[in-house]
Amino acid sequence: MDPFKGQGGIQMLLSAEQEAQHIVSNARNLRTQRLKQAKDEAEKEAAQYRSHMEDEYQNSISETTGTSGSNVKRLEEETEDKIKHLKKTSSEVSSEVVEMLLNNC
Repeated sequence: MDPFKGQGGIQMLLSAEQEAQHIVSNARNLRTQRLKQAKDEAEKEAAQYRSHMEDEYQNSISETTGTSGSNVKRLEEETEDKIKHLKKTSSEVSSEVVEMLLNNC
């Protein structure tokens, strides 16, 4: 057995071990980068969703508030119309009611 041949085998094993460590290190770095990228994308998507939902909420609030004001106005107008109608109807039938009361008493 040649003593240099044994040294060459050890050297080759050390070299292969270093190369394997380099490959594993690169794989870990790539995985870390991918995880960071995925986290950044998820945070960005969550922020967009949050913003979208906040906009929808603000729109619904403004619609409800705006509708509330217009509902109040509409109800006031309807109430006034009904009051006018009742006054008109009562004035038309009041003479008939008085006559009926006088006849039945």
